[in-house]
Amino acid sequence: MSNDLIIKSLQINLPAAKPEYKNMLSNIQEKMPAVERDTSNFHKSHSQFMQVTLDITAITPIRSIKHTLAEIEKTRSALQEAYIGTRKKQVELKKKKVSLNECVDLLDREMIEIEIMEIQSQLEGSQNVVNGALRKMNFCVNQHKQLLDSIGRTEITEEDYEREEARYHIMTCMKQALNAARGRNGMIDEGNLIYLFDLGINAAQAQAEVFAYLSAENDLIKINKGPTHQMTMNWLSACADKWADDPSHYAAMRGFEILDESSLTNKLIEAKKNGTSGH
Repeated sequence: MSNDLIIKSLQINLPAAKPEYKNMLSNIQEKMPAVERDTSNFHKSHSQFMQVTLDITAITPIRSIKHTLAEIEKTRSALQEAYIGTRKKQVELKKKKVSLNECVDLLDREMIEIEIMEIQSQLEGSQNVVNGALRKMNFCVNQHKQLLDSIGRTEITEEDYEREEARYHIMTCMKQALNAARGRNGMIDEGNLIYLFDLGINAAQAQAEVFAYLSAENDLIKINKGPTHQMTMNWLSACADKWADDPSHYAAMRGFEILDESSLTNKLIEAKKNGTSGH
């Protein structure tokens, strides 16, 4: 391991007048395998917990799948770059070793040895990153399958994604509006009022829904029954059901068609042409 090489090199080159440092290096060398073993658990940006709670915060299943697929693609791209970079370093290391065997000048040999040590250290660091990325990618691939299973599907189409967008944005907007209202005496903030307008939803209706929901929570608290997160999710889903058609009506008022099936490429379109169902 490159760390061992570095420690041994330091042990050789430290001044003899400083024996305490050699003792420190011996102690580090003895305990470093345990440190490296435990450190290998953390060569990834976020924990699995963070990925499914704080990183991927989409409130609807297909949006969650979209974000999970984006994480998979980003990680795969990083792995490809790391693989190419590692292969280059491996070739560079081979060339340095050939140069070392052919070199006769002592100082040049010493410099090549240092460069070899540097490349070995870089390769070790790259491998740690690759290992963490592989674990993350495996987790995301499993989550993709889990999400599909949760909605009883083996695949999703572009049309599925487009058709879920209204629910996603309504639920996201009302989630934000509710959380903002909690710190504003029940009043929705300006940003989410604009969001509601852009979705074609009357803000007064949305405000009334927020007031009613907060009142329902308070009633439960008064009788020592705590509101649950599932209760909030049910309310958000009900809001999406209530206003599901409002975005398309508003788009039509402005001259837009909210879903143009001729611009989609998926199995559902072909199935419809053949008179069969794509699900």
